[in-house]
Amino acid sequence: MNADPEVMRFFPSTQTREQSDRSIAVWEAEHNERGWSNWALEQVSDGAFIGFVGLSVPRRALPFMPCVEIGYRLCRQHWGKGFATEAGNEALRFGFEELKLPEVVAFTARLNVRSQAVMQRLGMLNAHEDFEHPALPEGSPLRPHCLFRVSLERWAARGA
Repeated sequence: MNADPEVMRFFPSTQTREQSDRSIAVWEAEHNERGWSNWALEQVSDGAFIGFVGLSVPRRALPFMPCVEIGYRLCRQHWGKGFATEAGNEALRFGFEELKLPEVVAFTARLNVRSQAVMQRLGMLNAHEDFEHPALPEGSPLRPHCLFRVSLERWAARGA
């Protein structure tokens, strides 16, 4: 998944197997320490890996910290099937009901309208707090990012 240029289109580069494995090791350590992190997504019908979703605390200082972020990434063949929204809703449920978080954020490159659409389907609102992602070089078209937020109150009222 992380080696697919289309999946990684809005990231600085694709990842090698070793880089992906390091991310998984970090997530496993976070899960062991906190009891939550990013989770692998499997297709119910056959157990095939389709991506990840989860909650994390960004490791890099960002202008809206402290926060808990929802993140997701799916293998390209599973795009457009509602999996990111379905899994994202479950991650938000966990964050609000189990962890008692007051708010969850998400951010992406302003160019990544597909990810922003998932954020909107999750009930998140554009916070209009755009920022320059510090991990990306000046002048990169991926550096301008947008921030979305959803509060516990907004999430709880979604079915009302």
